[in-house]
Amino acid sequence: MENARTELLEILVNKPKVKCAKITKGEKWDEYDIVDEYILKIGYTPKDYENFLNKLDFNYDSGYGGQNLFGILWFDDGTWLDRGEYDGSEWWQYQKSPDITDDLI
Repeated sequence: MENARTELLEILVNKPKVKCAKITKGEKWDEYDIVDEYILKIGYTPKDYENFLNKLDFNYDSGYGGQNLFGILWFDDGTWLDRGEYDGSEWWQYQKSPDITDDLI
């Protein structure tokens, strides 16, 4: 079992400031399978951020089986986190735009 809040806080160490976020919990086979949605809007206050994290304080099975968490966190510098998944095993993955290659300059 994994705690969603703890997992997120661990991956946010040494990352840029979160700009906004949208995380859903449930099995996303179709739109009716979403159980809960956690939103952090642009321009959030410290209290909004605290409430967002507190709502994520639940355990879920991050191992093999069906995926439980979906979502994206956007950072101020243009990078983002999204959920990776393989055969039901899931994790947060940090994404950034690739460097522009010399042949395009």
